[in-house]
Amino acid sequence: MILACGNSLRGDDGAGPWLAGWAEERFHSNAGVRVIARMQWTPELAAEIAESNSVLFVDCAIDGTPGEVRISPVECAEDAGEIATHHNDAPHLLRLCRELYGVSPRSSLLLTVGAGSTELGEGFSTDVSSMMPEACRCIERIVLEALSGG
Repeated sequence: MILACGNSLRGDDGAGPWLAGWAEERFHSNAGVRVIARMQWTPELAAEIAESNSVLFVDCAIDGTPGEVRISPVECAEDAGEIATHHNDAPHLLRLCRELYGVSPRSSLLLTVGAGSTELGEGFSTDVSSMMPEACRCIERIVLEALSGG
C-alpha cells in the first residue's frame, strides 16, 4: 500500500498526492497495489494499514534540503500518546494499527521529498520538480521489491 499525504494547494506539500497519482497510474493494473492520498493521515487509516503486508508512506519534509529524496524505515511509536483526530504521523498510525487490529505490516517505509516552499499556490519549486523523477524511481523500486516478496 502507498499512503500519501499533502496539500496540492500548498506548493511542495503537494508532492505526496502528486506521487500517489503517479503510482496509481503506474500500478493501475496490479491488484496487489493500493494507493491512498489524503490531505492528512487520520486514525481511520489504521484499518487500511492493517490489511496491508507492506506500506510506503509518502510526504514532503520541511526539515530536509529542498528536493532531497529520503527513504527511511518506520517503526511503531513506543507510546500511542494522545490520539489526534485530524493528523497522525506514520509511527503513530502503525501503533494504532497494532493496538486496534493486532497486526503490523511486514515492511513500513517513509519516502519524503524535501520541501522548498509550502506557500499557497499550485506547482512545485524548481528543486522539487527536478527530483520528482528520482522519487518516482524510488517508489517503483520499493513497490516491485514488495511485490516480489523482498
